[in-house]
Amino acid sequence: MIHIGLTGWGDHTSLYGKNTSSQNKLFEYAGYFPTVEVDASFYAVQSVHNAETWVRKTPDSFQFIVKAYQGMTGHNREDTPYSSNEEMFSAFIDSLVPYRKAGKLAMVLFQFPPWFDCTKGNVQYLRACRKKMGDIPCALEFRHQSWFEPKYREGTLRFMKEENWIHSICDEPQVKPGSVPTVLEVGGEEKVLIRLHGRNHYGWQQNNNPNWREVRYLYRYNTVELKEWAENIRQLEKKCRDIYVVFNNNSGGDAADNGKELIKLLNIEYTDLAPRQLDLF
Repeated sequence: MIHIGLTGWGDHTSLYGKNTSSQNKLFEYAGYFPTVEVDASFYAVQSVHNAETWVRKTPDSFQFIVKAYQGMTGHNREDTPYSSNEEMFSAFIDSLVPYRKAGKLAMVLFQFPPWFDCTKGNVQYLRACRKKMGDIPCALEFRHQSWFEPKYREGTLRFMKEENWIHSICDEPQVKPGSVPTVLEVGGEEKVLIRLHGRNHYGWQQNNNPNWREVRYLYRYNTVELKEWAENIRQLEKKCRDIYVVFNNNSGGDAADNGKELIKLLNIEYTDLAPRQLDLF
């Protein structure tokens, strides 16, 4: 099955009625898409109460991709509220209980920073992360090109299969070394993740810009580009049972429109979405 969604549900204004409150946005979002990436969990381990609320506001078949907390992936290397890695991982795993009980956890996404390169030490850390997560499905996304350099590419893909990582395939500008190429391979036969970050080459290099997030993901995929991805997805469908596609080009409000267009191009009709609200005016 192909599950198409967006990163977060708060920024996609084209989906919501004029009077939609922030509390109701997830319910309305679930009227268009069957999955979402939870980004709030990257900035802070979320409370069980939050997860319970989000689970309750979505249909039974809805799936959450929960982003791993930044301390777990080395983005935040100093200020964490945890005394040890063990405490941090334990708190994060506890926060996943509501999703797991409801059968709504698609995967946890471990997205590593651009400085996390292909070294023995980092490979060992990945093994340790996977062991800590136990039987929880986990996706792995790199941001340093070394993992897919010719001399490491096959080893990286083999490692993901052996360690039971779901491959997070990226579409992003090719700006060395802080990006990875699109590698259309699956980590296993059950799930694969595709994250579409946009192709804003200029914005991708604005790390010193205080508004770099807004600039980096400012991009709208055109129909030709989406048709190419539709074909890629059809090819991956031959190798994998469940394909999750997430648009992360949120800065200009383009993700929702691109997501809806891709659904049409793939001739998908989701039958178990939330009922949509009618805005008469």
